[in-house]
Amino acid sequence: QVQLVESGGGLVQPGGSLRLTCAASGRTFSVYAMGWFRQAPKREREFVASISWNSGVTHYGDSVKGRFTISRDNPNNLVSLQMNNLKPEDTAVYYCAQATTRFTATVTGDADWGQGTQVTVSS
Repeated sequence: QVQLVESGGGLVQPGGSLRLTCAASGRTFSVYAMGWFRQAPKREREFVASISWNSGVTHYGDSVKGRFTISRDNPNNLVSLQMNNLKPEDTAVYYCAQATTRFTATVTGDADWGQGTQVTVSS
């Protein structure tokens, strides 16, 4: 059984930064791709970023490229999302995701999910 716990969300002004962290447990963390998704009110869940099991490959949604950076800390079973130059349209609940297939480069729809953390970007 996997457990994913996000932290780091909150209220920030446009142009500000936040760092989200996801702590994972229950599986051999290092062999699974990790990712972040987000969902704004009345909108579908959107892909934000992913990182491969060995940290060699990262992917980003078009709306966050150049502003967000995903990273992982395997010894501590952590994945982070550094969010810079935040915009009001980044407001959403952000979900940590772990792939259910080993040794992949990205996270797909069969991922396991955390409970989410709210990010609000507003002046």
